[in-house]
Amino acid sequence: MRAYFGRRYLLSASHRLHTPALTAEQNRTAYGKCNNEHGHGHNYFVEVLVGGAVDAETGMVVDLVAMDDAVRARVLDRFDHANLNLDPLFADRVPTTENFCKTIFNLLHDALPAGDLENVRVEETENNFFECSAKG
Repeated sequence: MRAYFGRRYLLSASHRLHTPALTAEQNRTAYGKCNNEHGHGHNYFVEVLVGGAVDAETGMVVDLVAMDDAVRARVLDRFDHANLNLDPLFADRVPTTENFCKTIFNLLHDALPAGDLENVRVEETENNFFECSAKG
C-alpha cells in the first residue's frame, strides 16, 4: 500500500511578470498590474507531497527532518526574500507562479531523501494556487 506525506512551507519573494518577446502594451495587457516595473511580492505557501511505501522500521514514508533539510537547501534558501526575476533559473522565462511551481518541482524531484515527489502546490494568494504533479 502506498502512503503519502505532505508538508507546507512559507516563503516570501517578489517578481515582475514581463517578457521581452512582447511590446510594453502587450505586457500590460497580458499581465496587468503584475507588470508593474518595480515588481510586487507574495507570501507563498509551498506544499510538497511525497508518496511511497511506509518504512517497516521507522513507520514513515520520508524522514521529516531530512525532507525539511532538502526543501530548505533547494528552495527556501534560494528563493525566500528574493526577486525571482534575478534568479538564473528565470533568465529566459517569465517568473509566473506556474513557472515557479514547475521550478520547485524540478529542484526537489531528485533531492528528497526517500519516497517519490508526487506533487508541488504553490499558493500565491488566498484565491490563486498552482500545482505540478509527477503524473504529467
